[in-house]
Amino acid sequence: NDLLVTSVLSGNRNFEGRIHPLVKANYLASPPLVVAYALAGTVDIDLKNDEIGKDANGNAVYFNDIWPSAKEIEDVVQSVVTSELFKKEYAQVFNSNERWNEIQTSNEALYTWDNDSTYIQNPPFFEGLSKEPGEVETLSGLRVVGKFGDSVTTDHISPAGSIGKHTPAGRYLLENGVQPVDFNSYGSRRGNHEVMMRGTFANIRIKNQIAPGTEGGYTTYWPTGEVTSIYDAAMKYKEDGTGLLVVAGKDYGMGSSRDWAAKGTNLLGIKAVIAESFERIHRSNLVLMGVLPLQFKDGESAETLGLVGNESFEIQIDKTVRPRDLVKVVATDADGNEKQFEVVARFDSEVEIDYYRHGGILQMVLREKIE
Repeated sequence: NDLLVTSVLSGNRNFEGRIHPLVKANYLASPPLVVAYALAGTVDIDLKNDEIGKDANGNAVYFNDIWPSAKEIEDVVQSVVTSELFKKEYAQVFNSNERWNEIQTSNEALYTWDNDSTYIQNPPFFEGLSKEPGEVETLSGLRVVGKFGDSVTTDHISPAGSIGKHTPAGRYLLENGVQPVDFNSYGSRRGNHEVMMRGTFANIRIKNQIAPGTEGGYTTYWPTGEVTSIYDAAMKYKEDGTGLLVVAGKDYGMGSSRDWAAKGTNLLGIKAVIAESFERIHRSNLVLMGVLPLQFKDGESAETLGLVGNESFEIQIDKTVRPRDLVKVVATDADGNEKQFEVVARFDSEVEIDYYRHGGILQMVLREKIE
């Protein structure tokens, strides 16, 4: 019936599609308000004036009738939350979970990776690491894998909810002998980069403007014009030796500070993100993972510059770049027509340039440890 169904929740998981794939709107509320709306059965109600329901005698029940007083709440808390409760639970903390105690451990200095695990895998962040960092240099031949509007959240970039069996992550799990009933969630499998990189930009509600008519993690693979998953396209581009670019609107990366939103971006081969504005923490995380954040100048956007998304991009950055310098970008369409514009390099400190030069903070720390 094309209903815009909603949820009312007291946790901060109010991302689109997170509570349930069909729930598009979520309202945060205190626990008592959640109960009140649950009793009412609708958010289309004025709790101050409308009746919530009727009691056993058919009398109208209003919000004020069920809202607890501060003393009622305090009395319940004091009767339940006692020092004896904590003493009892902590006294058996090491004996309360037999399965946890049965886990086999190792005394090795390094973690013993299990190649068959679908929960924890050795990530490739240090593969091919050179002893010395490279220089900041021009990024050429970048293709757009994602072109998004405003308010792309970290949950759009790296969802933490359920894994669909027809998604790249779902196919990976099936291929490794995991049945759909045991898929669990992206959040529970965040120790496995194979799952998480496949889940990057795989939110069921994300809309990629270069894959019109689709919803979810789809894109157009420009060399053939094929519409495919962002993960599959990214792997094809990686085989081609082609770097990738994301173009977005305002408030890119808003929401919770999810580290995998930046890690997954890196692993897909995305070299830069050009947005009208960034959420503070995600911008920082991109730099920490070696991804270049660039910001359109005030009053400019992909739309005002006429960027379609099928262009090839060159970002003319070099070792002389300083925090918030202007950087020249050249976008070339299929007919060879060029658009040139400037963007702001969103390095907000000198040390961020060092992180980027090293390829990310992980590589920088390892090189320092080796020295």
